[in-house]
Amino acid sequence: MIRRELWFGLSFMALIVIGAATVLLSADTITNGHLGLLMLSLVVVAIMLGFPTAFTLMGMGMLFTWLAYDRDWHRTLDLMVQAAYKTMANDVLIAVPLFVFMGYLVERANLIESLFKSLHLALARLPGALAVATLVTCTIFATATGIVGAVVTLMGLLALPAMLRAGYSVPLAAGAITAGGCLGILIPPSVLLIVYGATAGVSVVQLYAGAFFPGLMLASLYVVYVIIIARLKPKWAPPLSQAERVVPLPPLSQRLADSPAAHAVVGLLKGRRNAGVPFSHVLRQLGIVAMPGLIFLLLAGFSYKAVTTVEAQARYDIEEIGATRSGGAAEGASAGGLQEPPSTGGLQEPPAEGGLQEPPSGDAPSSGPLAEPPGASAAPAEAAPAQPPAATAPAAEGASVRPAPTWWWVTFAIFGAMVTLFYLFLSFARLEIFKMLLASFFPLVLLILSVLGSIVLGLATPTEAAAMGALGGMLLAAAYRRLNLAVLKESVFLTAKTSAMVCWLFVGSAIFSAAFALLGGQALVEQWVLGMNLTKVQFLVLSQVIIFLLGWPLEWTEIIVIFMPIFIPLLDNFGVDPLFFGLLVALNLQTAFLSPPVAMAAFYLKGVSPPHVTLNQIFLGMLPFMGIQVLAIVLLYIWPQIGLWLPQLLYK
Repeated sequence: MIRRELWFGLSFMALIVIGAATVLLSADTITNGHLGLLMLSLVVVAIMLGFPTAFTLMGMGMLFTWLAYDRDWHRTLDLMVQAAYKTMANDVLIAVPLFVFMGYLVERANLIESLFKSLHLALARLPGALAVATLVTCTIFATATGIVGAVVTLMGLLALPAMLRAGYSVPLAAGAITAGGCLGILIPPSVLLIVYGATAGVSVVQLYAGAFFPGLMLASLYVVYVIIIARLKPKWAPPLSQAERVVPLPPLSQRLADSPAAHAVVGLLKGRRNAGVPFSHVLRQLGIVAMPGLIFLLLAGFSYKAVTTVEAQARYDIEEIGATRSGGAAEGASAGGLQEPPSTGGLQEPPAEGGLQEPPSGDAPSSGPLAEPPGASAAPAEAAPAQPPAATAPAAEGASVRPAPTWWWVTFAIFGAMVTLFYLFLSFARLEIFKMLLASFFPLVLLILSVLGSIVLGLATPTEAAAMGALGGMLLAAAYRRLNLAVLKESVFLTAKTSAMVCWLFVGSAIFSAAFALLGGQALVEQWVLGMNLTKVQFLVLSQVIIFLLGWPLEWTEIIVIFMPIFIPLLDNFGVDPLFFGLLVALNLQTAFLSPPVAMAAFYLKGVSPPHVTLNQIFLGMLPFMGIQVLAIVLLYIWPQIGLWLPQLLYK
């Protein structure tokens, strides 16, 4: 340990000496902008040597700020304090420790084993069932925790031995685990999106809404790839044997299953052969069987009423506002518009109640402004009181009702097909699998949807939703009898450690960005990029290629806090939406965990793999999934509505 720290210290001092020598030797020719680029290069080299990122950013930032301020330490220290205070005052960062705390509690609830087993049995008929179950488990668990190392490590202990025993190819098994485990940095609630939002000044709520469908698209592409490979190369992903598909039934359910009508739901009812089965057991089975249908009917009914009634009320409100504005315009015309001379008698303002009313019989003016012939003015005057506004409201409201939108029909058609298939293929074995999913899959999904739904629908801020998620994680751990003082203490310690790392990164990033801008490095980069006369497409391709290459030696935290402040000011020059750019970056930064030589997911998996699984095999399994990531980026660019449709629908 002492030798390692000594090596780090000597290397860091060598970097400083090289930088100082470069500055002194070229003091007459070097500009501040070149100093900024030198600082950026030294930071990247120091991080690649293994120095702590946050303190490297702070140290280099202070050194070069001191040079920019003509060796004035007072102004340099003032800048450091202001940058640190600005980071501490950022309310968005409060969500980071809460989401991390939720992830550690969910991880320690030990749901991943039962979740993987239930999904493995539920998807047994699919080609590559074990790899597909691994990807689905990683997606759900990574979404709930957001901690890449924890998901990859746990799935390496659980799924990798199972796939190797089943005869799976080592690269395919390793690629599925590492790629699935990295989805937590993209699918919300993601710490990466919080860090990007705080860095780029983009709403975290809109980022969460925008990243939802790209994350599902990437996970779906992974699953499709595994299924295709299992079809084309059966030796790489052999199908499960019949013995591995057997689901043991409880004794009482086994007696019910042995009845002649066991293939249908009627088999759950008691008969003479099932006299020894308690009626309460039968009722519990019937309640579980009826649950999907009841939930589907409730969701369909309430959502249908919401999408039709709300639209009707909104349309009626618009009509009412339009009528009010029309009346106001008429009054404005009568009060301040063109008027006749007083001798002819001006048009009087209508009474406050009832609008324009028919004058009493015999008193109708024969002359005046905008006077109509006697025959023409009678009809409008009589039509005005025929239908008072109170009487027209129900008619307008009824006329505004329209059918549910297309997306509602498509969504519930899919859900209805799934529920129908559930009942068509229902058996006692599948009922046991469904109960296993109820105990592992649905609690996690409910927790995720409650947190994301409250954020996306505007019911809570990300910080409030994170607090609710932390409470949900505690309740989930308590429900599975995993919540004790030791687990709570460990989760709090790890949360404090991770949160301190993120917050110190922000402090270092703020000091580094201020120094870089002060030296003119940002202006130099902008001049260089704008001087290339790039189009919007060329700029996006160039930026994503740079981020892709940076993902090889650097982690996503370093890329976000160091290079995003350089890219963000350039977006306005090319007309790029920072929200859309953030979604592209989030998809691209998957490579930070999957690309050698600093593919941390590979090292996490290697640490828990059998000895015969080599690091080269893990890297080989990652390569196809990296290609899928590039394909997902291309699809998102070609069809940006994949990421922008939901934010535009909810926040337009």
